[in-house]
Amino acid sequence: MVRAAVMREPNVPLEIQDFPEPDLQPGAILLETLFSEVCGTDVHLHHGQLAGVPYPIIPGHINVGRIQRTGGAIRDVEGDVLMPGDVVTFMDVHETCNACWFCLVAKATTRCPHRKVYGITYSARDGLLGGWSEAIYLKPGVKVVKLPASIPPERFIGGGCGLPTAVHATQQAAIQLGDSVVVQGSGPVGLSAAILAQLSGACQVIVVGAPQLRLDMALEMGADAVINIEEHSSEDRTVLIKEMTGGRGADITIEASGNPQAIAEGMRMTRDNGRYVVVGQYTDAGEVKINPHWDINRKQLDIRGTWGIDFGHFYRAVKVMAKHGARYPWEKLISQSYSLDQVNQALADVASLKVIKAVIKP
Repeated sequence: MVRAAVMREPNVPLEIQDFPEPDLQPGAILLETLFSEVCGTDVHLHHGQLAGVPYPIIPGHINVGRIQRTGGAIRDVEGDVLMPGDVVTFMDVHETCNACWFCLVAKATTRCPHRKVYGITYSARDGLLGGWSEAIYLKPGVKVVKLPASIPPERFIGGGCGLPTAVHATQQAAIQLGDSVVVQGSGPVGLSAAILAQLSGACQVIVVGAPQLRLDMALEMGADAVINIEEHSSEDRTVLIKEMTGGRGADITIEASGNPQAIAEGMRMTRDNGRYVVVGQYTDAGEVKINPHWDINRKQLDIRGTWGIDFGHFYRAVKVMAKHGARYPWEKLISQSYSLDQVNQALADVASLKVIKAVIKP
């Protein structure tokens, strides 16, 4: 039997349940879970803020594991055969159809209506399809990436969901050499966005967020300046950004806060004819008032949204970490590891911002 943490419904403590070890279909893989992250999305799931979730679920959508068994010879995207004992991660998004209008015409697989996500849109009734478990069943067709020797499991899970999400946001931002970039939000997505902005050529990176624990990490990871939202009002924050950017505002602002109130503020922090990338509004946290004339048209502001990740974002995240992980050790983002029996405490600590990154170590 395999132990797993089950979220039966929103706002109810998770329970540990036993599941039978599955038989493998041809093309399937059984992983021993080494680490699974506790993402802000998991908090939203527990609060019932995401539509279409088939509770009960086994949470945990970004994971690192060791291959225990395979259902035949399975190759990764590089063409190499995956073997028992290999330490791997896998793309949490699955069953993207590659046949619908969004996949084939728009080239926007994140909007495929058939896509499923481990730990989010698979029910616990369907098996071990989430990472808060001693083992994970990888269905045939799940895209697996073997971790190179330069990436220890702790480093990859420290980047977790935030790194590929930030890859998507950074691509949308189209940062150029010498740009000034403001990142709203100092959680895992915001911290990874601050790192990737530097790697993309930004010469000034400013992180706006809280608490100070996270801002200190932003500075450690190379941000040029931080602004604590607990110490400065919205008006003061905008004035500070303008003062730091020659009176114009940031060339690019990336919203990674998850707070709708950040939107209008971020628009005003961005210079005329600049770009504003919204990545943090993954769940419906409420509405916000803006003035289209002043905040969009008169500024000639380019606003870009992101939703989820595709395999390219995931693959590039691994490649970036393999090259730059020693310079930016993402494992430092991990504040605490928790056992399966401590998942409710882990959720509470993430929700209250007591930790930068919490991980489950089954």
